[in-house]
Amino acid sequence: MKNTEEEAEAPVRHIPEAVATEPDEPSHHFNLALLLWERGTEWREKAAEHFMLAAKLSPQNGEAFRYLGDYYCTVDKQRALKCYQRAVTLNPDDSHSGESICDLLDRDGKESLEFAVCQDASTKSARAFWAFRRLGYLLVNQKRWSEAVPNLQHAIRGFPSSSDLWEALGLAYQRHGMYTAAIKSYGRAVELDDSSIFSLIESGNILLMLGSFRKGIEQFQKALSIYPRNVSAQYGLASGLLALSKECINTGAFAWAASLLEEASDIAKECILLAGNISCVWKLHGDIQLTFARYFPWMEEERILENDEEGFTKSLFSWNRTCYLAAVRATSSYQRALHLAPWLANVYMDIAIATDLTSSLKESSKTDLNPRQLPEKMSLGSLLLEGNNHEFWVSLGCLSGHKALKQHAFIRGLQLDVSLAVAWAYLGKLYRELEEMQLARQAFDRARSIDPSLALPWAGMSADLLGREPVSEAYESCLRAVQIMPIGLAKLALISGHLSSSQVFGAIRQAVCRAPSYPEAHHLNGLVCEARSDYLSAAASYRIALYMMRTSACAVHRSHLTDVSVDLARVLSKAGNAADAVKVLEDLKREGLLDVKSLQIYAISLWQLGKNDLALSAARDLAKLASTMEHSAAAAAPVSLICKLLYSISGLNSAVNSISKMPKELFQSAKVSFIISAVHALDGSGSLESVVSNCRYFLSSQDDITEMHSLIALSKLVKRASGGFLAMGNAIAHLRKALHMYPNAKLLRDLLGYLLLSGKEWNCVHVASRCYVASASDHYPNKVGLRSGLEISGAEAVSCHVPPSGNSNINYSFLTCKYHGKQGAAAAAIKQMQRWLHQEPWHHNAKYLLVLALLQQARDSRYPHHLLTLLKRLIDSALSSSDRSSSRYQKFQLLLAASEVSLCGGDVTSCVSYARDASGIQLPGYYLFFSHLQLCRAHAAEGNYMKLKEEYTRCLKLGTDYPVGWICLRFVESRYNVHVESMSSDLGFRDCVDYYYSEEGGSRSMWMAVYHLFLGLISSWARDLLRAEEFVAEACSLAAGAESCFFLCHGAICMELARNQRPEYLSKAVGSLRKAQDVSSTANLPFVSLLLAQAEASVGFKQRWERNLRLEYFSWPPAKMPAEVYFQLHLLARQTTGDESQSSFRETTTVDNWILKAIHLNPSCSRYWKVLLKLLAE
Repeated sequence: MKNTEEEAEAPVRHIPEAVATEPDEPSHHFNLALLLWERGTEWREKAAEHFMLAAKLSPQNGEAFRYLGDYYCTVDKQRALKCYQRAVTLNPDDSHSGESICDLLDRDGKESLEFAVCQDASTKSARAFWAFRRLGYLLVNQKRWSEAVPNLQHAIRGFPSSSDLWEALGLAYQRHGMYTAAIKSYGRAVELDDSSIFSLIESGNILLMLGSFRKGIEQFQKALSIYPRNVSAQYGLASGLLALSKECINTGAFAWAASLLEEASDIAKECILLAGNISCVWKLHGDIQLTFARYFPWMEEERILENDEEGFTKSLFSWNRTCYLAAVRATSSYQRALHLAPWLANVYMDIAIATDLTSSLKESSKTDLNPRQLPEKMSLGSLLLEGNNHEFWVSLGCLSGHKALKQHAFIRGLQLDVSLAVAWAYLGKLYRELEEMQLARQAFDRARSIDPSLALPWAGMSADLLGREPVSEAYESCLRAVQIMPIGLAKLALISGHLSSSQVFGAIRQAVCRAPSYPEAHHLNGLVCEARSDYLSAAASYRIALYMMRTSACAVHRSHLTDVSVDLARVLSKAGNAADAVKVLEDLKREGLLDVKSLQIYAISLWQLGKNDLALSAARDLAKLASTMEHSAAAAAPVSLICKLLYSISGLNSAVNSISKMPKELFQSAKVSFIISAVHALDGSGSLESVVSNCRYFLSSQDDITEMHSLIALSKLVKRASGGFLAMGNAIAHLRKALHMYPNAKLLRDLLGYLLLSGKEWNCVHVASRCYVASASDHYPNKVGLRSGLEISGAEAVSCHVPPSGNSNINYSFLTCKYHGKQGAAAAAIKQMQRWLHQEPWHHNAKYLLVLALLQQARDSRYPHHLLTLLKRLIDSALSSSDRSSSRYQKFQLLLAASEVSLCGGDVTSCVSYARDASGIQLPGYYLFFSHLQLCRAHAAEGNYMKLKEEYTRCLKLGTDYPVGWICLRFVESRYNVHVESMSSDLGFRDCVDYYYSEEGGSRSMWMAVYHLFLGLISSWARDLLRAEEFVAEACSLAAGAESCFFLCHGAICMELARNQRPEYLSKAVGSLRKAQDVSSTANLPFVSLLLAQAEASVGFKQRWERNLRLEYFSWPPAKMPAEVYFQLHLLARQTTGDESQSSFRETTTVDNWILKAIHLNPSCSRYWKVLLKLLAE
């Protein structure tokens, strides 16, 4: 230990000795000075003497001057400055000296000298990062943002982990207008120092300015989590919530906006408690309260208040009171802001707007002599301070109650800024009120050309077009106005027939939320709900409208009350509440207010209640009124209703006799023509033939003509039915002829596709897809009871799921449909249904068809896990809504799909549960057959053969009308060896085909061929090849060359028999395989040419062997080539070595490689190994 201390003190003793020996050596003096400096403060003076000697002996030693500067900092600042300056001059990279001299200059307020020192150092050395940092800070302090940015960027290279530098750079970027870069810099500063509250607040302010309100709010919330009482963060958070609420208001989310405004108000109050003497805080609180007062929605459920008039009144009073108190609070906050800053002109205008809103919401405003006097005065006050502010002039025009002053204010605003679209719009509105239509139109046109996003000019244009142009033009203009700012649209929608559109629904809901005190808003809301088939909501709206009209202080015309009462009766009748509808109409009847429209509703309601005599009496009264009508179009509705009632109450003969006695003038209408044609379709006697022929002359539009053709097709479907079967062929033939005349008629196309899908022809399903033509109206049903084009397209994709041409993901050995490549549009159909479901997620048919199509796709892909997971979610969603919007059959199919997905996923318990639920649905037995068939499969999977036999017996007892069901049951019977005495699946299949396909020979023969093919396969699995050959031969004769797979199977079985010492079957194999090759010449069915090559080689036709092998080789994609093809190519190459005809194969691989590829694909085949061993031996 002692030796170690002596070794450490040896250099210390050596330094003084070196100084004494060589007094003129500067390094010895410098080292001795360092030694003394490190000993403590009492040795600093002695150390300074040696530093001085070292500096004198070596004037280029910057470190000596640095230490001298540190010594003189506490003794003589002037000498310290000189020493530091000398050190920086000698070494600009010396950050210690540079920072020290800058600190001394900064304390003395010598900013210019500090700037000069930093600039000089940064000029001399690019690594003087301290100089760039100080220079950047100085430039930021002087607000020279563009010069500060490069200096701070350079300084960050030397100090990349300095959060202050990143914060300063973010500020420079922000003030220089580079907002994205500023956000990134502030974000980096927060990453380095998560307590950097300045960076959080400033980045939040930038995000608010850029419109990213949610992100800005997050930044302010983070800042408040660090320092909850920061006024800037609270002010920013309240501002962000206000801006976000306005964004919600623009999208119609008023309830969400109100909740945001309440939160913003609470934060603004906290901010006022901390900084109540700041004017902008009070103004912000006033802005929040004013927005809340203007846009707070009435959010009561109308159905709840339908029969509670007192509750509705209280609800309306509460809403009005809430808005009024918010407006009063806004006025008070603005007044406080004005008290703190009376020179702010915009606060005067805010007070004017708030007081105007308060007076409009105040209940006693009608008793005031001049409720707008104060708003006008405050507006004038703002103009006294800023008389050249065009926005203040426009506000004065809006707030003033004097039309002359309004016109003067708008014109003065336009004199200050002629491109002010708002001023032009309000001036046009004023001119319209003054009935100066030409001036109003010009003003609206100017406003619309300057700012197309302004709502008022479009609304004015709509009102102007309503009397001059078609209604659709006015509707489009008003729709444009509503898209910008929701105002009333339902009136034009009622006239133009757009009540069911989503735009009208959104607009009227906003009108009800923002103006619940107007009866007209509730009336129009009822009309919109009725158009959307929401009859309960419509009835509630009509009742509220009636109550408000009856209790209104203003006079309401009796005709308005009558119209709403009739609308209420109509919607009650549609909703199935005929008793209440009759009560409403009987009140009108007692007052003598029943007209043609209300009489129709009265008659229908009586018929719904079962009061047929009264309904017929009302129909007779209706007939009297209809006969007095001058126009046949007006009489169409009552005449049609009379015919419907007569048919429903008195029967077909009575309806036919009454129609024959009616005046022919009443039939001069398209609507009446449809009704009479429908009755004629049901009448087998043809008594109305002449009447129907005359009526059809009055069909003028193409839509009416195509609709009549569809009705004629349906009549042929019914009239020419025989044996309990509809005449599908006659209806389809008529629709095909009609489509030649009207190829673009969507109604005819959809009906033809629907009938083709419903028919029993073997190939009709492929023709049905050609009927579908995509259009914008595909999502809406064209006629009640018919299917839309999308539903037909989806059903076609489900009925025959053929992968699209060129699909490399096909997992089957060969396609089973000859329409592959022509009608393979399953993937496109799935995309269409996915798009449909995305646009209308509430549409149950979209979910239903998508589930079935995806189930087919999963079957093609061997049920991958991701598709099973997707199907589970979709089926759960569809089943959750099936009770409300789907048929029992759709629910049955969904349960079977869920059972299949569970079975393929290995969940047998769920599979059984879903199938049990499906079997419990009230459906005909021929549908329930499939649920018990699924239970057979499930019990077989779990090994419960006793329950399997029970379900098999139930299937035999129930039976089914679908041949494929019997084929599946026959498979279960043969696979698990289950039998029931006195019942047979073979007999059930034959009875099904004989009964349901007795008149359709093509389909009957094809089903019999399929069944014989299936029996042949069963015999083949049982190794009874002779019987299998008989069955498949019968299938080939029944199919009559329609499908190549029949001949392929027959050829394969014959080949197998030939291998089993039955050479006589070899010629049959060659014949069948040649037929299969001929039938599939366009599709190149795999395996056909391979088997034919083997058969031709067996009988000695070497050239045919080679030709067929070539065909087989080029019919397969390389990735799916079977091993047997390579093996046969090897044998062929061995037999023809040296022959130039095989050069094309040898160009791709050698002769020996064929057998290697075959073994690689099928290593379990002993034949391949024997040939390889023989090859190696040679």
